[in-house]
Order: sequence, then structure tokens, then C-alpha cells
Amino acid sequence: MSDAPIPGPITDVHTALGATFAEFSGWSMPLSYSGTVAEHTTVRETVGLFDVSHLGKASVTGPGAAAFVNRCLTNDLDRIEAGRAQYTLCADASGGVVDDLIAYRVGDDEIFLVPNAANTAAVVAALAAAAPDDISVVDRHRDFGVLAVQGPRSQDVLAEVGLPSDMDYMGFVDADIEVGGSTRRVRVCRTGYTGEHGYELLPAWDDTAAVFDAVLASVTAAGGLPAGLGARDTLRTEMGYPLHGHELSLDISPVQARCGWAVGWKKPEFFGRDALLAEKESGPTRRLRGLRAAGRGVPRADCQVQTTSGADIGVCTSGTFSPSLKQGIALALIDTAAEVSDGDTVLVDVRGRGLECEVVAPPFVDVRTR
Repeated sequence: MSDAPIPGPITDVHTALGATFAEFSGWSMPLSYSGTVAEHTTVRETVGLFDVSHLGKASVTGPGAAAFVNRCLTNDLDRIEAGRAQYTLCADASGGVVDDLIAYRVGDDEIFLVPNAANTAAVVAALAAAAPDDISVVDRHRDFGVLAVQGPRSQDVLAEVGLPSDMDYMGFVDADIEVGGSTRRVRVCRTGYTGEHGYELLPAWDDTAAVFDAVLASVTAAGGLPAGLGARDTLRTEMGYPLHGHELSLDISPVQARCGWAVGWKKPEFFGRDALLAEKESGPTRRLRGLRAAGRGVPRADCQVQTTSGADIGVCTSGTFSPSLKQGIALALIDTAAEVSDGDTVLVDVRGRGLECEVVAPPFVDVRTR
């Protein structure tokens, strides 16, 4: 049995574009084409195109499928109507996070889910175990590709290729695109993971290459670039967006990660409800904070966070050089007993050197999703 990374639907296309690859959640994905900083900057200033087809996909169908999912996942699906999407969490009985994901409400009898790549099987298994006989939960990981068009000119790009772009944030529609001499069906979503105005396109898996080529031509005509997972990570870190396995996990609850806004606290039922309500009531022992380096140096994941006197009070969950701010930034879980506040100075142990950082509330840059 091979442990080689799984190729996405358009690996050959990325190779032809000169991409460097990295393994992510078991998949071989483009890390960069022209450099992470250039790709990051084009998303902030113009437009970038990502292939994130490694993301999972699953469908929940049957009578009352939406009501069933609402009894399982944390957020309240009754807050949205058909044609809208919602960020939500799949928790376990202890309040840990199996995954964070996007739920698309197609209708009362159909919910489409986009979990993280590594956690799709776990989400599907959790829902399937709870589903009544008339509800079907199906892993559709290889049925659809996912392309993200992100940046200030993303709407121009979609208009150029004939796709709708005027839906509200977190809205979605199914539309046709003419590429390669034929009509391809694409789900167009006003979602993204960069903090910019943007869209995610879900074509059929085998149509991904044709749709990517058409959209990339429009992106480059608008002055943009293809972008890889390196830029995706720096962009999401600047926004303070969580990455499962870093800011959320089976050991890091939504209360600790400041994702309580994605929990329908008044709902009578969802996975992990009792544990999460108890933690919310008692208060978490640690809480996610932003850190901005005061000088040269870049905090990284797993670096210890200390008081200025050297006492350990937490750990960095993500850290990077911010191309927008041109300084090091990090997300960190800090003990609430330390009574750290925004504006305070802490030290991050970077290879034995104490890097001074200011405690801040994410995001680190302006939000322009809407």
C-alpha cells in the first residue's frame, strides 16, 4: 500500500504552471507558483485563483435533512434559508472539534457540506451514525473540485467568464459556464478563506481543469495570479481564521478558540452541547489571542508564550511573516489565569530567544469579505 500523497483533479495543470507541491492532509497540492509573498499580495490588491479541491464534500439528503443536520452541528441552520451557507462545527461529546466546515442549505431535504480534507470521513461517520433510516449521508470527496477566486477584482473575473456574482456574502447559486465548447454546471458561492471579497466554485471533478483554465485566463487578464496553499495560510492567519489541527481540534474547543459565535447556544440539541455549555458557564482555562511581533523575528506554531519575566503562559498555534504588515504575527492559546489583555507585551520563545510581541485581537488586517 502506497503512502504517496493523493493527486488532485488538475495536478498536471499545476505542474505545467511551474507549481511547487506540498503534502497537505494526505493530498498533493500546489504550495506556490511565483512565490508566496507575490501570490498573497495579488489576492489583497487584485485577484488570485486557488485550487482547493482537496477540501471534502458530502451530502445529507432525505425528508427533514436540514432539521437532522441542525440537531448535529453546532450552528443554527434555522438562521439561514435555502441558497445560503453557514460556518459551523462538528463537535464530539467532550466539546472538542471533529472539524469546522461550511454547510450549504440547498433545501429542507438537502444539505451540502464542505469539511476539511483530513476530517471528511470522520464528519460523515459521525452524521451517518446519528442519521435515521430515511436520511442518507454520502461522502462525495471526488465528485467535485473546489476553486477559490479571491480579491478585489474577483467579481470582474466571474463576470468575464459569464458566472453570476451578485449574491450576498455566504449566498450561493448553481449556474452554467461555457468552456471547452460545452456547458459545465458550477456551484458559485460567495465564500472564502482570505478575508477578501471572493467566491468559491464547485465544478464536477472531471470539469475542474476546463473551468480552472477559463477562470485563470480571466484572472491573469485582470492582473492576478494563480495562488497556492502558502499564500492561503498567510492570508487566513492575517484574518485570524482558525485552521483545524492548529486553532481547533479534539483538544481545543470553540469556546477556547473564540468560535462561540458559531454555536447555537439556545438550540436544544447538537453534538457536544452539554460539555460546551458547561465550559461556557465556567469559563475556559485558555483562550485564543493574536500576537504581533514588536521587532524582527517570526513566531511559529508550537513556540512557547511567556510573560516578560519568563513564566510559560501558553503556546502559539499558528505563526507566520505577514506580507501585508511586514512583521511576524501569530495566534496563540494563552492561559486565562495569566490575565493577559490586549496591548500587553509577552515573549515568544523563538529558538531560545525571547521575541517581544504585543497581544492584539484578530484580525490583523481589515476585513473585506462583504
